[in-house]
Amino acid sequence: MHMRLQEGHIRRHEQRVAAPRVKVTVLAAVTAAVLATAAALALSPSAVSRRETALASAAHAAQAAGHGRAGLTAPLRVLSISPGLSADPVTAADPVRVVFSATLAPTSPLPTFSPAVAGRWRAVGGGTEEFTPAAPLRPATELTLRVPAGSAGVRSAAGALLATPATAVFQAGGWSTLRLEQLLAQLGYLPLTWTPDNDSGLPALPGSGAVTVSYTQRRGAIDPGGEFTWRGSYPAGLTSLWQPGQPGVILTGALMAFQADHGLPMTGIVTRFLWQVLLNAVAQGERNPHGYTYALADQALPETLTVWHDGQVVVRAQASTGTSATPTVDGTFPVYLRNRFQVMRGLMPDGRPYADPVQFVSYFHGNYAVHSMDRASFGWPQSLGCVELRLGEARQAWPYLTYGSLVTVTG
Repeated sequence: MHMRLQEGHIRRHEQRVAAPRVKVTVLAAVTAAVLATAAALALSPSAVSRRETALASAAHAAQAAGHGRAGLTAPLRVLSISPGLSADPVTAADPVRVVFSATLAPTSPLPTFSPAVAGRWRAVGGGTEEFTPAAPLRPATELTLRVPAGSAGVRSAAGALLATPATAVFQAGGWSTLRLEQLLAQLGYLPLTWTPDNDSGLPALPGSGAVTVSYTQRRGAIDPGGEFTWRGSYPAGLTSLWQPGQPGVILTGALMAFQADHGLPMTGIVTRFLWQVLLNAVAQGERNPHGYTYALADQALPETLTVWHDGQVVVRAQASTGTSATPTVDGTFPVYLRNRFQVMRGLMPDGRPYADPVQFVSYFHGNYAVHSMDRASFGWPQSLGCVELRLGEARQAWPYLTYGSLVTVTG
């Protein structure tokens, strides 16, 4: 019942949330006219794009007016590049947009694509240049967009030049598994950190203003834009499961943890809406509030449960797993349901019913869970399939075994 109610609430939540297509960084100080423009346009995904352009245009106009009164020419800057990391295709209805701090001169050089893309650029007002491809780009097409700088680069109608080139690398009409992992690692949802190179295009570019762009990479290649690094020390039971850019249980658990923290159904599946929520979380710096947890139930005698949190062992205790008649399932699984207390009911192998009160319950696969049990001793198989702990040790482990935490049963 709890899960159904939660999912219903989440569906209603999703219907109420506008789905922005891209992120745009604009000047922090805007006039009342900017705010009015934003309120008038924040209605739909297509309106979001118009809102971004209108906000940038109004802010630029206010800034240009201030410089004009002072008798100065403002340097040309790139304010945003879209689509960035988008699940939408690049078509005539959803073109590529580059927003500058001033309108470009009619004879100004324009941004270029690599590989080259047939199509045309046009000025749409407010310092925005829009590129429409001659034909829709195929899903997962990777493009590098470069905005040239200096005397041979783009220039405004007033003659201002761009001091530093701007670059955006993005995928059209799809998402990158590797990019997803990079963002989840950045927010602390993976047992690894990801550090972008200085030239990856992720930070704002010096001299060109704040630019929000995405960074993907070619499938199967080591990321030239940064590197993954394990946080602390984890056992081979976890590290052997990691393959960058490939779907797997580590990524599934991270997605479930992120979904749980943001009020989304814990499916572990990537959707367009999840991408939007994730990108917003990155923009807001919303890191994983729980940290990263991994638990290993080792059935070699004496049986134990070891819990790692952020790369450090925080719990190591004797445990009891299933007997030969009711074995504990082997494998690695994410925690999907937690109960502080419950009465577990069922039938013994001989058909007799049981009703056991247990505490600190973390389900990781079907009816298999880590929980407390009142027994005289532990360290050997005696459960009906669950991983059982003494009450005090179950209480110690439970805060770490949050949604999406991985539990491995081996031996």
